[in-house]
Amino acid sequence: MLRRPVPFAWQVMALQVGLLVVVFGMGCALIGWLFDRELTDQYGSRALAVAHTLAADPAIPAAAAIGDPGGVLPARAEAAQKASGALFVVITDRNGIRLAHPIRQRLHEPVSTDPSAVLAGRDTISVERGTLGLSARGKTPLRAADGSIVGEVSVGFRASDISEYMWQQLGVAGIVAGCALLLGVAGSALLSRRLKRLTLGLEPADLAELVREREAVLRGISEGVLAVDATGRVTVCNREAVRLLGTAPEPGTPVTAAGLPPGLVAVFERRAADNEITVAGDRVLVVNYREVRRDGRDLGGVLTLRDRTDLENVTRELDSVRTLSNALRASRHEFANRLHVLSGLLQNDHRDEALEYLHAVAGGAIAAAGPVGAVDDPYLQAFVAAKTAEAAERDVRLALSDTSWVGTRVTAPVEVTTVLGILVDNALEAARRGGRRPAWVDLALLSDDDALHISVVDSGDGVAADLGETVFTAGVTTCGEQGRGLGLALARQAARQLGGDVGLSAPAGDGHGAVFEARLPHALVAVTP
Repeated sequence: MLRRPVPFAWQVMALQVGLLVVVFGMGCALIGWLFDRELTDQYGSRALAVAHTLAADPAIPAAAAIGDPGGVLPARAEAAQKASGALFVVITDRNGIRLAHPIRQRLHEPVSTDPSAVLAGRDTISVERGTLGLSARGKTPLRAADGSIVGEVSVGFRASDISEYMWQQLGVAGIVAGCALLLGVAGSALLSRRLKRLTLGLEPADLAELVREREAVLRGISEGVLAVDATGRVTVCNREAVRLLGTAPEPGTPVTAAGLPPGLVAVFERRAADNEITVAGDRVLVVNYREVRRDGRDLGGVLTLRDRTDLENVTRELDSVRTLSNALRASRHEFANRLHVLSGLLQNDHRDEALEYLHAVAGGAIAAAGPVGAVDDPYLQAFVAAKTAEAAERDVRLALSDTSWVGTRVTAPVEVTTVLGILVDNALEAARRGGRRPAWVDLALLSDDDALHISVVDSGDGVAADLGETVFTAGVTTCGEQGRGLGLALARQAARQLGGDVGLSAPAGDGHGAVFEARLPHALVAVTP
């Protein structure tokens, strides 16, 4: 059996109450710690003030200097203890021997704590444990008339008095904080009740599910949806409806002021439509209207729109494809004849005649690509020759660099031609769009054992400095056209399949545009030593 989740209102109230309790506890702990330190310092200062009062009496240092033969110091200490409410008042000589102590049996014994700091002439305040327990103490030296130290006076207050007073004050603070906590709980309960009323008793999970379902329905369907309330104001308009109508009415706008075509306004006014054909701009739409009621209450209506223009476009495209298919079927025989002629020339080793025939067929588009002899691989030779012809058609000169050298064969023609083709195509497009004339592209191919290094430089305007490595992100393009920006991402992916990479060496330079380089390990047959 599934356990019913705790209502959100109760969760909010519990969270707020818990937060108040935590803050209250931390505040009390902090106040108690600070208060304890403050009270300890105050009691220590109070003890030191009583000790100073006794030390200021000339009779007490005089008696302590001679060892108090008359026994007057115990009585004076006892009187000061009762007057101040201290735990003890102890008077010693210069050797730390007690001359006055609340317990008579402790007289003429050394004190239980180190008196060296006081007998050296310094006042001290501390919390120490002695024969009478833990106490806050203040100590001051006794000085004779000539200024010499003849003993000390030590006064202490019971530490339990400090704690008792602190807890009394914290109790008062606790009462005030408890009242604040009760007010906070009451406020949390009222807030939770209001949240429940505003959300119609629905939990956040229910609200989130409703929103997800609404968005899924509105965005998932291929029809336009335009909903209005009982007063004729727009409540919902999905993206497809905006696209079909060419306008985006804001929620709350009356349909008469939403910029809708007159035919649709008429549908809303009569609140009825069943597969009606209407015109919105340059589109032909099929319209349906349905009223929405719940428990007999009028909630408005929903208008659905279907684009008949798309159907007509599809029909025209089908006719175009059928026409193109017939044309290709008619030209297939002519193309096959040309391939037969070319195959016969090559089989009979008439290479020059084959090239002349290709020039005649392609209208002279295939031109020399540069030092193709430096590249032994037939894939690369064919690629360079084909791209040279394509570049000539775009009025761009494609040249193979003099430093190119590939003495082995390609072992990964798919990955190599993918990377090389994308880089060269981008360079040709950049050179064609650039402002330098004549437009040119330089291609360098260099083998290093089984690795192929590629460098492509064009005469274009280069890559913007703020793009950098983002040009290799899918969707990022320098052309500013929709549907572009996938080539470099695919090139990098193909290069990394071989363990290599593609990078932008320079976004632009003096006299040239962007420089792209690629390293393709294991793309060539390794050189045998």
